[in-house]
Amino acid sequence: MSDDGRRTFDTNRDGHRSAAGAVEHRPRRGRKRERGSMVPAAEFTSYYGRPIIKTPTWKSPDVPVYLWVGGMAGASSVLFALAGETDRPALRRGGRLVAAGGAALGTVALIHDLGRPARFLHMLRVIKPTSPLSIGSWILSPFAALASTAAASELTGIAPRLGRLAGWGAALLGPPLAGYTAVLVTNTAVPAWHEASDEMPVLFAGSAAAAGGGAGLVISGVTGSLRENTPAARLGALGAAVELLAGRQLERALDTLPGGIADAYRSGPAGRWNRVAHALTAIGGAGALLARRSRAGAIASGLALAAGSLATRFAVFEAGRQSAAEPQHTVAPQRARLAERREHASAEGSWLAGDDATSPVPRT
Repeated sequence: MSDDGRRTFDTNRDGHRSAAGAVEHRPRRGRKRERGSMVPAAEFTSYYGRPIIKTPTWKSPDVPVYLWVGGMAGASSVLFALAGETDRPALRRGGRLVAAGGAALGTVALIHDLGRPARFLHMLRVIKPTSPLSIGSWILSPFAALASTAAASELTGIAPRLGRLAGWGAALLGPPLAGYTAVLVTNTAVPAWHEASDEMPVLFAGSAAAAGGGAGLVISGVTGSLRENTPAARLGALGAAVELLAGRQLERALDTLPGGIADAYRSGPAGRWNRVAHALTAIGGAGALLARRSRAGAIASGLALAAGSLATRFAVFEAGRQSAAEPQHTVAPQRARLAERREHASAEGSWLAGDDATSPVPRT
């Protein structure tokens, strides 16, 4: 009490008043503030746990099958065009049918994913060099026409010279058809695809070669022309080796990035597809070299190579869907690149090194 009877109060260090002589301790609430800052530090990881980007709307199994048959048909067209020039008629005949059937099935899968046939025709109205889908449509369409012409000539015996020229035309478009799908998936914002833009084309090329070689082994086993399957066995074994090595390199490259993007290929449906793909591809590649002289061995090895290639496409597709749903896969690499740019700018003495350097450079 003061001398006039009124009650006095003291103010403690936290700004809270208490009666004179009383001790009041109130715990500080909230997060610790950084020195010199009035706002607590915030670390953005997601928007209320929601994905940063939208999950791809591509359908399954339409798109994985499209990726697979396109690669197999493209690789097969080259193999079987060479078979026709090296006196391997059974391999040439069956191969032309595989290339035409793969192109037809890929076209059907693409149209089904688009929803209406008119949408596929609309893509052929213009050609956009900056659009992988536009370029791919213009690769697929003439390839399908040429492969179908070669197959029709093979079946009917009509115009063999035209069929031979059509087969070589399809063979020229085969490698772009087998590889452009890798550019298609990596030209997206999906981290598991986009961040693997250097390794994905090699993976898809190896997978296509393995599937094409596998198709040749199956044809030689079914027709009994085992003496003709040497090129198919070598292509299948080489493609299997490239596919396995490229897959491992892809995961190692993603391991160097923050956010755990590589886990998209190791967990969930993608991880299961990946393990199946590795096992089938390894078995098929070994069988292509060791068991190609047996009809049963050639057929089994070829089917394993083709199935392993299909499993690889499903693994890549599912990894993209899982990665798009994980916010850290998008945020962490972006933050790492931003920090690297600031560090580089700081070393050069640039004004961009400041945390508040968000406005454009003023023009003079």
